[in-house]
Amino acid sequence: MNMEEKFIVGLMSGTSVDGIDAALTRIIGSGNNTKVEVLNFITLDYSKEMRGKIFQAMDPERSSTPLICSLNFELGYCFADAVKKVCRDVQFELKRLNAVGSHGQTIYHIPQSESTYIPSTLQIGEPAVIAYQTKTSVISNFRVMDMAAGGQGAPLVPYIDYLLFKNQHKAVALQNIGGISNVTVLPENCSLEDVYAFDTGPGNMIIDELVRRFYGINYDPNGKYAKQGEISQPLLNEMMEDPYIKQFPPKTTGRESYGKAYVDRLLESWRRLSPNDLIATATYFTAKSIAQNYENFILSKHKIEEIIVSGGGSYNQALMTWLDILLPQLSIKTAGDYGVASDAKEAVAFAILANEFFSKHSANVPMATGAEKSIVLGNWTPYIDQK
Repeated sequence: MNMEEKFIVGLMSGTSVDGIDAALTRIIGSGNNTKVEVLNFITLDYSKEMRGKIFQAMDPERSSTPLICSLNFELGYCFADAVKKVCRDVQFELKRLNAVGSHGQTIYHIPQSESTYIPSTLQIGEPAVIAYQTKTSVISNFRVMDMAAGGQGAPLVPYIDYLLFKNQHKAVALQNIGGISNVTVLPENCSLEDVYAFDTGPGNMIIDELVRRFYGINYDPNGKYAKQGEISQPLLNEMMEDPYIKQFPPKTTGRESYGKAYVDRLLESWRRLSPNDLIATATYFTAKSIAQNYENFILSKHKIEEIIVSGGGSYNQALMTWLDILLPQLSIKTAGDYGVASDAKEAVAFAILANEFFSKHSANVPMATGAEKSIVLGNWTPYIDQK
């Protein structure tokens, strides 16, 4: 049993491309004995210019190899700045850090073979830049080993959900609503082998893109615009025909399915609807797609009593209200009710994954990713100062 204390910063930037979440953590132990204290959490917003570059890099029609090459290093400096700020804000000296766990920024994710492309994933934000700028060793590139082992490289948070939220007395579901929505199912009195997880479909991604186009802001604050609109049943019916919603797990998805191109097609066919009606319908679609996945793949197997919601979607009152209406038999809470800030959980997760790397513990969940075996995740970029 390793009860050594470590100070690790976890870094995450998701598919919403809002900015970099950074969590300064104190971690004692590892594996089932992990104890985590969050000393500080910040979100370092991307500049408008940086968001534009990232979205361009994600778009096969507008991207280029020089752009991705340069952006990899530019984001490395951004991630390093987030490490410095999350420490500086609480007067924590960088030299006390044991490591940084960086997810990076996903540019493209191919979970299954597509024509001439094999399963693969690309996260950028150069770890060598982070290591040099912070004088701290970095663990990064967590998804690729799972994919090398035959998995889809996602979701990775289920291992952390198990460590932090497993309950001896009841089955719970952890629903993260970021750009994409994903669920982790923890059966009553479960072992890690019992845990499974998958992406349920879109989270905030379609909503955010619509709000960006209509109102020039990055998200729908508290579901303001959704609450002012009406749900279009014909459009909702069309959206619910999405084959991904009915696809059996394990499954993952991303911006490739629900990003700019999806919204382009939506507006081409449904521009006669008002902006708020489109936003309301997209918001309800997110809630209904989550509920449909529960009905199809979870509730028939387990008597789930509680859903614990995290991510930016937990702050959207319209989305949370509709989720509550669609799943009336379940108690819906947020990660904040359990002492973990809803928007901090994924950054904390990558701090824990870095800690598990140093402890040589497997940290993927094959039932969630489809990997052939449990395996240690991450690449190590050491900072060794020889003066």
